[in-house]
Amino acid sequence: MTTSKISFRNATKVFGAPDSGVTALKNLNLDIRDGEIVTVVGPSGCGKSTAMNMVAGLLDVTSGEVLVDGKPVLGPGPDRGVIFQQYALFPWLTVRQNVEFGLKLQGMDRAKRKERALHYLGLVGLASFSEAYPKTLSGGMKQRCAIARAYAVNPSVLLMDEPFGALDALTRVKLQDQLLDTWSKDKRTVMFITHDVDEAVYIAHRVIVLAARPGRLQEIVEVDLPFPRNDDVRLSPEFTEIRNRVWRAVYHRDAQAA
Repeated sequence: MTTSKISFRNATKVFGAPDSGVTALKNLNLDIRDGEIVTVVGPSGCGKSTAMNMVAGLLDVTSGEVLVDGKPVLGPGPDRGVIFQQYALFPWLTVRQNVEFGLKLQGMDRAKRKERALHYLGLVGLASFSEAYPKTLSGGMKQRCAIARAYAVNPSVLLMDEPFGALDALTRVKLQDQLLDTWSKDKRTVMFITHDVDEAVYIAHRVIVLAARPGRLQEIVEVDLPFPRNDDVRLSPEFTEIRNRVWRAVYHRDAQAA
């Protein structure tokens, strides 16, 4: 994995007037490789979601640039799928119809939409719930539906902003494993925002630690742990060592700055 899929080049975001506004992110330089899972951690206000939203094209860059496949991001696009903490499912549509929604906007015919939706619902373990409505699903199932919907439009990049943050611990662990299992089949580039240090280490090739006031790159931690990941990896001394390094980078520095 050597090709840069996502690049930040002195990317800065200021909310408000350039001379008196709030600098959410300052001079971020970072390359995310094609097919890599990168997690982004840091204290509140460090610009994690801001960085992701600039890649998604939901926020403009104040200065510098953000590139995907070497081209400046000028707005949202089908090459980038976005998954938020809130599921944003349409309650009046079935699970399958929710997954088909983006495909319908792309003009795909009904038979192909259904086939594609059922394929990705199968990948996330929801094929038997394809005709159910969101109100009948648990929180974890709703998030799996949202993930299937993002996958269905075939983006080369998945942008995930604390997608498991509202779930209970057991469901969260299951969805981490589900994400890695799905990634192993198609090797999409993933940028994953989280507050959970264990989660950040468990799913990533690299952990990006941002510092706050203003948001900027503090440290990049390589996660030299084998795939596929499992409980043996999670409980290993090597995992604990990396987890402690990330924890110190996030919390010790924040405590010093306070």
